[in-house]
Amino acid sequence: MNIPNLLTVLRVLLIPIFILLFYMPYHWSYIAASSVFAVAAATDWLDGYLARRLQQSTPFGAFLDPVADKLMVAVALVLLVQTHANFWLTLPAAVIIGREIVVSALREWMAELGARAHVAVSNLGKWKTAAQMLALVILLANPPGVTFWVILGYALLLVAAGLTLWSMVHYLLAAWPHLREGSEQK
Repeated sequence: MNIPNLLTVLRVLLIPIFILLFYMPYHWSYIAASSVFAVAAATDWLDGYLARRLQQSTPFGAFLDPVADKLMVAVALVLLVQTHANFWLTLPAAVIIGREIVVSALREWMAELGARAHVAVSNLGKWKTAAQMLALVILLANPPGVTFWVILGYALLLVAAGLTLWSMVHYLLAAWPHLREGSEQK
């Protein structure tokens, strides 16, 4: 167990704390939940940076890091969809969660073919993640309503959903030759 892996485990352990804070009936609970989410999001960047910098990449970290990221984002989106209960949040949340399922399955399948490098994380995915995390931090920090910050959060989440679809198409196009091979053999 090294520092990057400990940070990834910490991110998973912060999820129940984040949920608890989100549901507390106090005016400060939004900021507290958002702060915990922001710390968890920062550990996502930090664990990857340290793993590369210290050359401490491990199979455990390679497995758990994307799982922790997807759990954290999916939980945040589900909580926000429940409390905001509107189209402007629900549609991008469904797109983001759906894309994560499709791309995860695609990466697993491509790995079985020995072609996982064709669907490796791209810079587009990093921009998507940045917009998504910023949107979630903003939305978690503010109660539902029509305010500048909530509208900004919705706008950033829509941008993230657009980048999400774009990156999914990018990954599917990269995998297309392998997807076609299977259908041509039948």
